[in-house]
Amino acid sequence: MTQLLNGNKLAIDIRKEISKEIEKSIRNKKKRLPHLGIILLGTNSSSLTYVNSKIQECKNIGIESSLIHLPNDSSERELLKEIKKMNNNPLIDGFIVQLPLQKHINSDKIIMSINPRKDVDGFHPENFGKMSLDMKAFFPATALGILTILERYKIEISGKHTVVVGRSRIVGRPISILMSRKNYLGNSTVTLTHSQTPNIDYYTKQADIIITAVGIPGFLTGKMIKEGAIVIDVGITKITNGKKSFLKGDVDFNSVYGKASYLTPVPGGVGPMTRIMLIKNTLIAALNNENK
Repeated sequence: MTQLLNGNKLAIDIRKEISKEIEKSIRNKKKRLPHLGIILLGTNSSSLTYVNSKIQECKNIGIESSLIHLPNDSSERELLKEIKKMNNNPLIDGFIVQLPLQKHINSDKIIMSINPRKDVDGFHPENFGKMSLDMKAFFPATALGILTILERYKIEISGKHTVVVGRSRIVGRPISILMSRKNYLGNSTVTLTHSQTPNIDYYTKQADIIITAVGIPGFLTGKMIKEGAIVIDVGITKITNGKKSFLKGDVDFNSVYGKASYLTPVPGGVGPMTRIMLIKNTLIAALNNENK
């Protein structure tokens, strides 16, 4: 029997925890509310959806948010100017630049320009490096969301073989590091696979835990996993069929459900956890900002 890992329910629980912490540490002390900044370039429909959901999450919890929405053809210089403003604004505790960026923008240069203390996405090399060394840092929100799902459902990680499918800097690489670190939420033996890995199913069939983030709908089928595997589906693709559209993950749900012991649904699995972890990072940034 497969148990679904309900990210929506967990996100609601964590939202309440964050709200209590804000009440205790900020409202009761008459301090200003945490403030998340968002910079969006262009009108990509997926990016717009993600940004709107993050703004709504801020409203749900009761923290401030600011959106800077730049035209699609904005120059790299214009984007860097807005980042500098947020870096220097003491009222902005943390901010993100919504990815992916247009081809004429150097993403590495943009990420490097963000103040690491305000990098609540956890992509700056300083945060990424500290994470790799088990030091205190902002962790990428999706990877942190996955760890939190496993923790809250009391799923044992230590000693398990984890296969990560996809090596992006947003999900694949950070989660492979976090799953293998020497920590109670870690100590897993990790195999990182990607588009150039031959016979990926050779590895997935051996895995106790599979985390897939490749953006290919239905990529992971029931034939590619062993009985009782734990499957975390990070992929989310909008499928349009005539006038109808729906979201589909990397996992072929029908063939995996019943064979896996645990499975994250799409939607309602990793997505809501990513958003709430971003808010949690923003709260941490705000508390750090007060203690400077």
